[in-house]
Parts: sequence; C-alpha cells; structure tokens
Amino acid sequence: MRCAERVQPHVPGNDLLARKDGCRVITVIGQAVVRLVPAPGSDLLQALPGGTAFSTALLAARLGYPTALMARLSSDPLGQMLRRHAVMHGLDLSASPDADEPTMIAVASADEGADTDSTSSLYFRDTASWQWTAAELGWIPDDTTILHLDLLACCVPPGSARILRAAARERNRGSIVCLNVAVEPAVMGSPARGRLLIDRPIRTADVVRTTVDDISWLYPGRGAEAIARLWLARGPELVVITRGCDGLIAVRKSGAVLHRATRQRPRSVTGFDAALTGALLGGLHQLSDSGVRINALSAGELASVLDAAIAAACRSDTGCLYPATATGPRLTTAAAGGGA
Repeated sequence: MRCAERVQPHVPGNDLLARKDGCRVITVIGQAVVRLVPAPGSDLLQALPGGTAFSTALLAARLGYPTALMARLSSDPLGQMLRRHAVMHGLDLSASPDADEPTMIAVASADEGADTDSTSSLYFRDTASWQWTAAELGWIPDDTTILHLDLLACCVPPGSARILRAAARERNRGSIVCLNVAVEPAVMGSPARGRLLIDRPIRTADVVRTTVDDISWLYPGRGAEAIARLWLARGPELVVITRGCDGLIAVRKSGAVLHRATRQRPRSVTGFDAALTGALLGGLHQLSDSGVRINALSAGELASVLDAAIAAACRSDTGCLYPATATGPRLTTAAAGGGA
C-alpha cells in the first residue's frame, strides 16, 4: 500500500503541490498540539507531540498507508518540533502551511500519564490550529480518496466554516469524508453547546468515528446505538464507536449493528483509539481504490474491514506517540503559564 517516497520539503507560501507519482492518499485535517507532561523523577515538563489528528495521521502512515497531514504548524520552536517528528515518521506535510501564530499547548497534571490524551489545561485561543484560510484549504491533494476531519478543527472559527465547505466539495468529487468526534470541554464549553457544534460536521460526513465516553459527555444518559442512529439520520452511512480496549460497535444507515471485540489487550486506550482510526481509514482507502462504496458492503465484508482494523491497531507500535523523555525538549513548569 505504501507509495514511493512522498514527503516533500515544505516551501513556505508554496500553494502548488507537485504530486507526480499519482498515488492516491488519505488526507487528515486537524490540529497538532504539544502536550506538556510531567517528566519522571523531575519537576520539569516534557514536551510531546499530540493532538488527535496528528496522532491518527502518524499511525496511518506507520501502518503503511500513504497519508498527508494538513495541520497549520507554527514557525515557533514547538511547531518545528512537530514538523520534524511528523516527517521522521513518514507523513506527507506538503499541504501543512507554516503559521505565524503560536502552537496550541495541552498541559497534563501530575497524575496524568504520557500515554493519555487527558489534560488539565488547554491553551488554544489565537493559536495556529484555527486560522485556516480558503487558499490554504485549496492545498487538499487532488488524489485524496479519504478526507478525515477532526471535530475540533470544525468547531472554532474562522477556520471551521472553511474546512466544512472544503470537505463538502471533496465529498461531491467522490472522496469519502470521515469525522472523528472527540470531545474537548475546554473548547466546547458544555454538552448542549457541543451538540450544536457537531451538527453541521455530522451532516458533512460519510463515516463518523467516536467513543462511548465522548457520546456519554455529549448526550448524558443516552445509549451509544441510539445516538448513532440519530447521527445516521443526518446523512452519514456508518458510525463506529469504540469501547475503550474492549472493541467497537458499528451502526449502519440500514439500522444493522455489528459488535466486534479485540482479541488481545492493546498497550493503551489512547494509542489504540488513534491506531484504530488510522487502520480504519486505511481499510476505507483500500475500498475506495477498489471502487467499492460503503453502502454496498455486505455485513460480512464490513465485519472483515472492522476486524482487520482492530487487529492492526492491537499490534501497532504506538511508541511514536510517546517519545522517550530524554529525547524531547524539557520546560520548567513556569513555561505552562497563560490563559485558555
């Protein structure tokens, strides 16, 4: 599945992408974040690459699928760290513009490990992730088969509306649009506001991926399958809901429900979710390359796609998400100051 080398040197301001190999690609649009986590045995904080879009794209590439990340990467030192880490692991960043705004930072408390996305503070206002222009979104590769959107990128103006317009255009051109619904209370504010924010992104997507925990926050007291059917009525063909490390539920527009279990224990919930999403994007990419539509899959064929994604996620090496403490930048706790 891996194409010939696709990673190209980034030329700031270059809005023309030369993709001469014609390789069809998975494109992931979303935020890249630097996570500050306590360094073991120290009062310093370790800077780690993160963000659901960044992690998903990284693991899709590690699984061997041609993957382009579209993230606005700051020209500050943290943004350059993210760019180097992505290129080192095989991501195509030729559609990721340099940004003047600072990198978004997530700060973990002392009881939150490096292998979790839980954060105590998120410093996101006026950062690079949200300032997408229409011209930058014109960089979406012409050979995109799967366009994957991270929900948070679709929630914060001014970039959110532009991303959704670009996604609608890609869907009309035949790309499969996938949406990852990952809750961030610091951005959404409340479940009620979160439900308002996800409405248009849900209507733009063919496939929605989320977790039981995210649904529980958005719709307290309501079951996962019921919410999947609510979303499917708005347009998507498929909703995939993970249950931690215990497998997943997939609900189709037809109403059919598939339950799939993991056969081995993943190393971490966060790593498993990112790897599963990357592997699922890869499976959809293969279907698209074969000319198979999601709504034309039999139950058995869909089960095979989901089982293959689970197996790939369970055996995936997610160590690239948590580089060794000694290899990354270290900041004093004072560096985490600021406001969200």
